Amino acid sequence: MRSCLRSGVSLLAALLLGAGGASALNVRVLVASAPQLTVRVPTAPAAATGAPGSVGAALPAAALPTQAWTVGVVGAGAAAQLTLNGQPTGSATLYLPPGAGRTVEIAGRAYRGGVHLRAEKGAVQGVNVVDIEEYLRGVVPAEMPASWPAAALQAQAVIARTYVAARVNPAAPYDTCATQSCQVYAGTQAEKPATDAAIAATRAQVVAFGSKAASTYFSSDSGGFTASSAEVWGSEVPYLTARPDPFSAGGPRARWRLEVPLSQVQAVAAQYGVQVGPLSSVTVTRLSASGRPAEILLVGASGASRLGGAKAGGFIRSLGASGTRVTLAGLNPLVIEGSGAGHGVGLSQYGALGLARAGYDHLHVLGFYYPGTVLGTLSAPAAQLPATRGLALAAPVLASGPALPVPDPLAAPLARAGTRAE
Repeated sequence: MRSCLRSGVSLLAALLLGAGGASALNVRVLVASAPQLTVRVPTAPAAATGAPGSVGAALPAAALPTQAWTVGVVGAGAAAQLTLNGQPTGSATLYLPPGAGRTVEIAGRAYRGGVHLRAEKGAVQGVNVVDIEEYLRGVVPAEMPASWPAAALQAQAVIARTYVAARVNPAAPYDTCATQSCQVYAGTQAEKPATDAAIAATRAQVVAFGSKAASTYFSSDSGGFTASSAEVWGSEVPYLTARPDPFSAGGPRARWRLEVPLSQVQAVAAQYGVQVGPLSSVTVTRLSASGRPAEILLVGASGASRLGGAKAGGFIRSLGASGTRVTLAGLNPLVIEGSGAGHGVGLSQYGALGLARAGYDHLHVLGFYYPGTVLGTLSAPAAQLPATRGLALAAPVLASGPALPVPDPLAAPLARAGTRAE
């Protein structure tokens, strides 16, 4: 077995073997990182061949279907190498390419595609290498209830595809992660027929702006008014603007109330650098275009301090608020009353639900939340080449299509009988 591990295969040969043709675009998702990971392949993979001297050695494919492998790491820095069941492999990376119908279990969770294992700062990183359409099957139902109308699910599929396509980075060890820090990816256990159908119906569709993948940020509920990227993050994006959103009206966090003890307010204020002594008042002194606090005045025994811009919203979220479209009252407790959940930039998921219930298709949903964008088509380049370190993909290609239509929220709704979210 050690000779198999040491000889390895060419990383490029392995990538092309498992890529499934030039039309496929693989993405690399960091799904686990720990001092040790267990990897299992329940289906027999195709044999991989190639030349020795590769960047990453090949996993012993013939043995994997009958055995779980514990992958660890020994050494540090340039001398680090992975181990299989305690035996050194002589390589800092191991790679099993994706193949048709292949699944791989990484740290107890099953994923479609293959796996790239790498030693990184004393830990083993498990990176799922998977076709972008197969990847979405584990994303869309993890981000939106599969019971929702098809138009909402299709809109979610398009923005999820756009989000990850924009993050394919040949210079990085992986493209995205599997948590809320990126977008949630739960593998095969999350897959549902309704979301599979939404992904298939929108295959290769992305939101484009200026011949590039758009920044398709989304949140749970805009609270009736979307936020601009400028007010939330300080960077202006032409299609991420503040605008009324009458379709976000039926979510569970459409209206909420939170009472925060003064001691907690004082602690959070200190985290934001406010040093004014014991607080005597916390008030909103300026609102953004979307009705969110753009400036908060904190007055204490030894002076006053103002939090503006993104810090104002961050302060509100740090107090435990689900969203930032709020009003403040009192002090002990500080009463926060708000509407919506999340940052409010881009698509509102409950707004997409409202649009779908009104009879609008997914293109109108996308047009409403990303005005000025166009429908693009994603395709893989003719060759997906490795970079100098590890596994990498060439950047995806976008072909721009028509501008996305924008529905008129004042127009009479289109009836869609029998469609509701559960």
